[in-house]
Amino acid sequence: QLQLLESGGGSAQPGGTLRLSCTFSHSTFSRYCVGWFRQAPGREREPVAMRDTGDGRSWYADSVKGRFTIAGNHKTSIDLQMNSLKPEDAATYYCAAAPTLGGRDCFSIDIRDWGRGTLVTITS
Repeated sequence: QLQLLESGGGSAQPGGTLRLSCTFSHSTFSRYCVGWFRQAPGREREPVAMRDTGDGRSWYADSVKGRFTIAGNHKTSIDLQMNSLKPEDAATYYCAAAPTLGGRDCFSIDIRDWGRGTLVTITS
């Protein structure tokens, strides 16, 4: 299993920016879907942005396209750059990973490893 550790959560104003980071341990398995989910109070956990470390393909939720970007080296860390934040982006953000052989939609893969989460709040 990967050990995932998030950092970078906090508070931002609408229209502001935050960058989340997730570091993870090495694994003998070489290819993962890795990225970010979020869960707002009273709502289900949902995928936000994921990347296949093998071919670099990325997936983004429609609600964040054009505002959020996955960054990082994808070997030991993966970041989420969040721009133009909106009140509805407030949630606990979780780093997530699952091994893959490739050719999979990383939004639909069963997540095996989760971080503990980092809170993002949006305040005027």
